[in-house]
Amino acid sequence: MARTAIQLYTLRGIDQPLPDVLRAVGETSFDAVEFAHRVGDADLKAVVEALEETDLEVAAAHVGLDRLESEHEETTAFYAELGCTDLVVPWLDPSNFESEEAVGAVAERLNQTAAALDGRGFCLHYHNHDQEFVDCGDRTAVDELLERTDDSIGFEIDLGWANAAGGDPVDLFDRYGDRITHVHFADADSESMSCVELGEGDLDLDACVEAAHDASIEWHIYEHDEPTNPHESLLYGAQTLDSFR
Repeated sequence: MARTAIQLYTLRGIDQPLPDVLRAVGETSFDAVEFAHRVGDADLKAVVEALEETDLEVAAAHVGLDRLESEHEETTAFYAELGCTDLVVPWLDPSNFESEEAVGAVAERLNQTAAALDGRGFCLHYHNHDQEFVDCGDRTAVDELLERTDDSIGFEIDLGWANAAGGDPVDLFDRYGDRITHVHFADADSESMSCVELGEGDLDLDACVEAAHDASIEWHIYEHDEPTNPHESLLYGAQTLDSFR
């Protein structure tokens, strides 16, 4: 059975120290958290203590590729202290997907970073938005990227963005399921390309849940980029992902 987590970017609007945000997550049924940028500014000892207090696991952390390249030792040491071994590149500029040559260049960067991380006991993943679904030669840029990167690099599929960009999430599960351990259950409105609450956008949620189960996905991760009320979104996300178990 998949475990559940929340991407803490969802809760960035809560004006409390990160350890207190973790305690709020700990009061729900989520099994874990996925860190974003804010953890880098927090008191590391206090964060670790809050994780231990709440019995929350760390599913992964979003870390920029530039940081992984330029601050490799410091970054890996930091996340090792958190007990986090899955690091996810959360965003690459659309310019990296404008041509086959551009995709090839960024794929090589990802391959080199993944090899360096593997030597330290970490696994690298890549998280999509919508820019990866542009045409690139005779296929999409995301296909080109996954073809050119090592199979050891995971693909953290964001269902909402993939669907809004014109991709078929179920087909992506079918083709790349062996590289997917973490899935972002998020939703978006395809016409406005805006984030909405899970189940309120264009995503065929039932089909995606079935595909995730068929692929034996390890982590179901809830995210809402622009929640009106992050506290309500936290509770809604926990209840919704529980219904998938």
